Amino acid sequence: MLLVMDVGNTNTVLGVYDGPRLLAHWRLTTVRNRTVDEYGILARNLLSLASIAVESIDGLIIASVVPPLNGVLEAMARTYFRLPPLFVEPGIKTGMPILYENPQEVGADRIVNGVAAYERCHSAAIVVDFGTATTFDAISARGEYLGGAIAPGLQISAEALFERAARLPRVDIRRPPRVIGRNTTHSLQAGLFHGYLGLVQGILTRMKAEMDGPARTIGTGGLSLSLEEDLRPILDEIDPNLTLEGLRIIYDRNR
Repeated sequence: MLLVMDVGNTNTVLGVYDGPRLLAHWRLTTVRNRTVDEYGILARNLLSLASIAVESIDGLIIASVVPPLNGVLEAMARTYFRLPPLFVEPGIKTGMPILYENPQEVGADRIVNGVAAYERCHSAAIVVDFGTATTFDAISARGEYLGGAIAPGLQISAEALFERAARLPRVDIRRPPRVIGRNTTHSLQAGLFHGYLGLVQGILTRMKAEMDGPARTIGTGGLSLSLEEDLRPILDEIDPNLTLEGLRIIYDRNR
């Protein structure tokens, strides 16, 4: 079985695959000062709760955008799973040409998403990852990583507004009753919620115009499910586990 780990700035997602089948997955808060033992015990406990034997894990792949954790996670893999982890980093075999000016600048999760999207549709695609930042990644019809766009995530936008505007309260980010808010709470929710959806739709429209021919749009990431109802008219598909699937594909290509 294969253990996959997607380590983001806000959340870390773990999944276990038996061949192409995802048996279990978990979403945790990324804690930068967590120790090797804490990560190891946590991972083993999660497997135990899912009735998956630690000894059955014979492969481990990690995509991390938090470099200070890489050494900790490598030590965890070797200590608690007796395995050398495969990191998604320069030199790994992805099967996807990177057309970025400096390929090493592209986050590991963005490459993984692109690989999974192209493997799924074998045509041009745009992946939108709703995480700490909202990333847009364009894949050509020939399976090349073209580049993309990076925007502040919804939560980052909300926190920035609350911190810089002394008289504005912190509110739950949710769809308000109407776009024209009739109180401060609804006005804030309207601006954040509908403004964010407008950002996503606007960037997708402009990216599609720059690509040769149609492109399938796929949403993923932690916020994709909570916004699913409103993202359905904008995106062709939503799969919160797309990154995990990409990690499985890349691991198979490097075995």
